Amino acid sequence: MSKRWSFALASVMITLSVAACGSPGQPGAPAGGNGTAGASGGSGAPYKVGLVYSKSGPLASYGKQYRQGLTAGIDYATKGTGAVAGHTIQITEQDDAGDPAKAVASATDLIGQGNTIIAGSTSSGVALQVAPLAKDNKVLFISGPAAADAVTGANRYTFRSGRQTYQDVATAGTMLGDVKGKKVTVLAQDSAFGKANVAAVTAVLGAKGATVSSVEVPAAATDLTPFATKVKGGTPDLLFVAWAGANATAMWTTLGQQGVFDSTKVVTGLDIKATHALFGEVATKINFLSHFFEGAADNAAYQALDAGLKKQGATVDLFTNDGFVAGQMIVHALESGGGNVDKMVSSLEGWKFDGPKGSLEIRAEDHALLQPMFTATLKKDGSNVVPQLGDTLQASAVAPPVTPFK
Repeated sequence: MSKRWSFALASVMITLSVAACGSPGQPGAPAGGNGTAGASGGSGAPYKVGLVYSKSGPLASYGKQYRQGLTAGIDYATKGTGAVAGHTIQITEQDDAGDPAKAVASATDLIGQGNTIIAGSTSSGVALQVAPLAKDNKVLFISGPAAADAVTGANRYTFRSGRQTYQDVATAGTMLGDVKGKKVTVLAQDSAFGKANVAAVTAVLGAKGATVSSVEVPAAATDLTPFATKVKGGTPDLLFVAWAGANATAMWTTLGQQGVFDSTKVVTGLDIKATHALFGEVATKINFLSHFFEGAADNAAYQALDAGLKKQGATVDLFTNDGFVAGQMIVHALESGGGNVDKMVSSLEGWKFDGPKGSLEIRAEDHALLQPMFTATLKKDGSNVVPQLGDTLQASAVAPPVTPFK
């Protein structure tokens, strides 16, 4: 099954890189079985948490990472008990397979079963449909890897545990320094998906003074040389590559053959480990913006994530952070509010804490998750390529504008 790394992880998303080849699999089950996180420490009625995520479908490899991180995060935040104030955290999973309609039905069912917290949402299309349910039913919703900007400010009951599109694009822009007066070209496919990329770059970098243009490639194109030649002829200061499809390696190879890397800075998003080899011979010439990767940071939370994943036979990867942070947020909300949803919401607003990436803050005005971002390169390691940390950008450098609640 072919997958792609995306900013927003949906048909309207901002995807920066080639399809990821990951296999859907069974996430590491939390201790306690039957969806219960933690087998000890619970003497009162359990706190019920519904989890709606892509256990199967095109984003299953992302969902698996999120689920594994969630297990580690709850374990860390509860000091290994899986319980808050004597109440076991009971997680009930539902697989949305990336389908918004299925996710809405699953979330509705879980709310009906008395789950006062809903977490998950690998796909932005899912998150944007579940968010209104949270408001209508007054339950706490913590969206996961879904990165659509519209999740921020959706309503007072909706939060996120990952980054959003604006932070990705702003990170790419920092590679030019002051973008005012600079030329930025977006290389993307001529589709709704590709046009969404162009629109996002225009909205973020164009607003900062860059001149944004695009080279859009028909999805059926097999000869990519004319498009690479057009990119080079435009002499952009920055080429922002947004590509999804089986011909990604051919696209990168063609850019190299046409000398694009000799005349412009080329930027795309760093996907999950399984995709790193797909950049071919030009892998070490690409500049990557990154949400998270193994070795990007090192603090107590990161070390707990690493250890928690190893217990599950897994390793740190792109979306394990989002699950871990969701676990921290769930535990904090329950510690502060118990079964009172409005108290849980209030406790998260303005909360500052350390996640695996570093210092995080949930902005009270719209629930944006302010967080550091990274730049990276790939370095050859025998027959493999591995990411190398470039810059760590402070949260303030990539903070999205405030989006008032709807």
